[in-house]
Amino acid sequence: MMEAKVVPQSAVPAIPRHVARRLTDEGNLAEIELDGQVYTLRITKAGKLILTK
Repeated sequence: MMEAKVVPQSAVPAIPRHVARRLTDEGNLAEIELDGQVYTLRITKAGKLILTK
């Protein structure tokens, strides 16, 4: 039987985290550009995120 390998927390790369309300300047829309394409991030009234091209 193989033992599970425990990886120290410091060895796991951190995933960048962004606060959606800050991205939208406390509103509900933000534009995000990737490789020349512009996407719209929207926060719905129900508090869900929608990303559209």
